[in-house]
Amino acid sequence: MDKKIINGLVAEYENGRFNAVQKDIYVIGGKISFSGDDSQCEVIDAKNRLIMPGLINMHTHAYMCLFRNYADDVSFDEWLFRRIMPVEDVIEREDAYWMNMLGMIEMIESGTTCFSDMHMFEGQSCKAAKEAGLRAYIGRGLVGDDIGGDGAGRIGEMLREKAEYESDTIKFIVSPHAIYSCSEKLLSQVAELAAKEGLLKQTHLSESVKEVEDCYEKHGISPVELLDRAGFLEDSILAHCAQVSESDIDLIRRRNATVVTNPASNAKLGNGIAPIKAIREKGVNISIGTDGCSSNNTLNMFREMSLLSLMHKGVERDCTFLSANDVLTMATVNAAKALHREGSLGIIAEGACADLIFLDLTASSLFPNNDVITALCYSANGSEVASVMVNGRLLMKDRELLTIDRERVYSEVGRLAKKYL
Repeated sequence: MDKKIINGLVAEYENGRFNAVQKDIYVIGGKISFSGDDSQCEVIDAKNRLIMPGLINMHTHAYMCLFRNYADDVSFDEWLFRRIMPVEDVIEREDAYWMNMLGMIEMIESGTTCFSDMHMFEGQSCKAAKEAGLRAYIGRGLVGDDIGGDGAGRIGEMLREKAEYESDTIKFIVSPHAIYSCSEKLLSQVAELAAKEGLLKQTHLSESVKEVEDCYEKHGISPVELLDRAGFLEDSILAHCAQVSESDIDLIRRRNATVVTNPASNAKLGNGIAPIKAIREKGVNISIGTDGCSSNNTLNMFREMSLLSLMHKGVERDCTFLSANDVLTMATVNAAKALHREGSLGIIAEGACADLIFLDLTASSLFPNNDVITALCYSANGSEVASVMVNGRLLMKDRELLTIDRERVYSEVGRLAKKYL
């Protein structure tokens, strides 16, 4: 049934800024409208609620919730190659479903309505996102030397997932893991595959100093240059970019790629702080991701927005740098641009997808409501999210999950923690 949302304060995006205005919203066929037939609508009273576009987590690994606080305070190499990968290698595919479902709970409860995922277990991220009702861009992590050789199995998994699960809310994104786990040939091949299938592309890039040094030693060029030489950089989505040079940034801008910054993960693993000021000044599109729970250790985008703004104000010694509006734009409008969904995601506008979150303005962290927009960056912590809607469907209402059995998920993930960790 269509809906009419009344009495809410709405975060509208206009002229490059978010502003809060009092107005009613209609949700008709999963889309936003500002007019409708009241007699055909279910009324939702949003008194004391701020209605805003759902946040878009542009880089994560939802299944990694199992690893929360499992490999903390160790080096990047220790974390990845000696702690995480050995366990990943023995996880049974069906068990990853429950790990993903825990991620769906955390994202819903903290106001994420859309996420870009890189996973390892065929069908499990797709199945979880479908059942939870979240919007997702899902990619099987690809590694190897040749699309027809050691990479063939994972390519097959990706194409099978696409055939079975693609829908209005679930899309697919070609996802080679990184320049150090994929050959230049494989990167070129998957870029060609993406063009043929009309798919977006994402990868990890220039995450650590070691990655950059090793790339120069092996190839004589930077990871960004290698990705470009492989024909992959154009219009791609690049997670991390914590260690990029000025010439790298120029190249990223010329190729119309998007940088996804992951401030918590990069800082926690000791990989540094991305040069966001230089990247912004070059005109590169910037969005935000949490990364997975093994390195963040949350999927909470409100936490990520706050960290991003505060860290860079400190680094730049400029309290005006990365305003709340700037950061909120990165988490919504810029993310939609990277996904080629400008005008349909990340904003509340006529005809846009009804992916909405409702924040409780009586929450102690937001009260008094002096400036509800800056509060989203500097005061909110995600617990204020009361209700969540994706494509016009309520996934959570007044903090009650409507699509997921929380107790069952907790029980299963608890079992898996004992089994694997």
